[in-house]
Amino acid sequence: MDSIFIKKERSNVFHSDLEQESCHASSLIRLDNGDFVCVWFQGSAEGAEDVKIWGTVRKNGIWNTPEVIAEHKNIPCWNPVLFKVAPDRIMLFYKCGKEIATWKTMYKISDDSGETWSGSGELVEGDSGGRGPVRNQPIRLKSGRILAPGSLENGPWRSFADISDDDGITWRKSEEVQIDLPKLQKLNENYKEIPVSEQSYRGRGIIQPALWEGKGSVHMLMRSSEGWIYHSKSEDEGETWSDPEPTDIPNNNSGIDAVCTSDGTVYLVCNPVGESWGKRTPISLYCSEDDGIHWEHIMILDEGEGEFSYPCIIYDNGSVFITYTWKRKNIAFWEIEFKCEDNQKHL
Repeated sequence: MDSIFIKKERSNVFHSDLEQESCHASSLIRLDNGDFVCVWFQGSAEGAEDVKIWGTVRKNGIWNTPEVIAEHKNIPCWNPVLFKVAPDRIMLFYKCGKEIATWKTMYKISDDSGETWSGSGELVEGDSGGRGPVRNQPIRLKSGRILAPGSLENGPWRSFADISDDDGITWRKSEEVQIDLPKLQKLNENYKEIPVSEQSYRGRGIIQPALWEGKGSVHMLMRSSEGWIYHSKSEDEGETWSDPEPTDIPNNNSGIDAVCTSDGTVYLVCNPVGESWGKRTPISLYCSEDDGIHWEHIMILDEGEGEFSYPCIIYDNGSVFITYTWKRKNIAFWEIEFKCEDNQKHL
């Protein structure tokens, strides 16, 4: 399998002497000059009152010392998401609240490539439950519309797309995507070793979608409590969605992410473990050349003891770049470029 790669390089975002508990849920963008901005949440434990949004910039192959980007006194922050609205403008979305079911979505803006940030604002005034992107990055459709992959946990877990037609200034919710309640399986209890907030264990359904625009349709892959990644698609630019159906990719009720390249190949990063609250190892890379109908396993990114989870994957200039949680102590970073050969996966 190594013969399909031109480049396959892994590193960590910050040095071992800076490793922290609990560091989780990264998001990554690449700037036009080739630098990267990476953010995550970090504190004493997921859901603790001291959890803040941290970030760093990678210049000339070197990550700067991480700094706090957003914090709210005695209120935990969660799930930061980066989105490049324009060449020099970055939006940072993140969740804020003690209860996942009623958290709010906040945002900040940087007009200098992540060097400095504006104050925090509420994305949708009066929001309770979380608008905008819940964990994965928005996408901009060919039409210019922005779709943010959202989900709700105030009741049965369900997903949706938040829609903006004015570059992220205003948002409106799409139709919700939900599994029929009678189809939900009984959750197992194999989550004791996963350091997540206890309130997370209560839910069942599909959340934290990843989006891409395919050949005439927009697609959504979702984390689920049912042992499989679920798929839905929209024929009207995210307004309405098909009934969700399980794919053949196992899911451990943990985060996933996907990206579509310029030639229509879709890459997916996930933990292929078919057990709700199952182990968050290994973490693997898959690809599809038919808009997510069939998937092929490409490589294992990390495996062994510990947690390797909550990936972010982006595509730029012929390469994919991936970050994910590394044992809750660091953020792993991959750069992968494939050879362009017949019958080989390529970018």
